[in-house]
Amino acid sequence: MREGLLEIFHDEHRQLRPGTAAPELKVEFFAFANVNNTIRLREGRLLVRLSDLLEGAPNGVVRAIAHILLAKMYRKPIDRGHAARYRKYVGSREVVSKAHLVRQMRGRKRLHSPQGRVYDLDAVFEDLNRRFFHGLLGRPRMSWSPSKTRRILGHYDPAHNAIVISRIFDQFLVPRYAVEYIVYHEMLHLKHPVKLRGSRRCVHSAEFQAEEKLFPQLERAEAFLKRL
Repeated sequence: MREGLLEIFHDEHRQLRPGTAAPELKVEFFAFANVNNTIRLREGRLLVRLSDLLEGAPNGVVRAIAHILLAKMYRKPIDRGHAARYRKYVGSREVVSKAHLVRQMRGRKRLHSPQGRVYDLDAVFEDLNRRFFHGLLGRPRMSWSPSKTRRILGHYDPAHNAIVISRIFDQFLVPRYAVEYIVYHEMLHLKHPVKLRGSRRCVHSAEFQAEEKLFPQLERAEAFLKRL
C-alpha cells in the first residue's frame, strides 16, 4: 500500500531534524513544464510542489525527492543513495519521453530570428553541417537569445528541437571561429543525445568529447571564451 505524501515528508523531516517539530506541510502535484520540484517556507508553512510527471512514482523515489528538497531547505548534506535513485528515475526512457512531450505541450519557448546583426545562425549551421557532418544533420530551429547572456552561451533544447546561442556572440569583435565552435558544440548534442549510465545522466559522452576535439580551431575558441 502506497504511503501518503505527507507521511513521507514528515518522516524525512524527522530523519533530517530529529527532535524538531515539523512545520505545517502542504504537498501537491503541479503541472510544471518540466520535471521540476519546489519547496518554499511561507509564514511558517512548508509549501511543496512536485511535478505531476512524478505521480505514480515508487515510494522510494518520492522519499528521495522529499529528502533532497528538505536537505536543500535546511542546508544539510544530500544522501548519495537518494540522489542516485532520483537521477535514475527521472533519467529513465519513460520519464524522459513524457517530459519531452509535456514541454512541447506546456512549455513556451520564445525563439528569435537566426539572422543577427553580424552572423546568420542558419548559414553557420549549414556550413558546419557540410564540413563536419556530411550534411546529414537535420537543421533544428536556430535562434539568438533575447539578451547578451554570459551565463549560458548556448544550449540545445530537444523538446522544441531548437538551438539557442547567446546574442553576446553576434558582434563584429567576435571571430567567426568562436561562433562556429559554440554552434558546433550544440550540434554534437543533437547528434549525441543524453544517455543514462547507471544512475547518472551522461551529457558529454566519450564519443561527444572525441568529436569535439576534431574542431580545427578548438584551442583558439576556448581561449577566446575564457577572455569573454
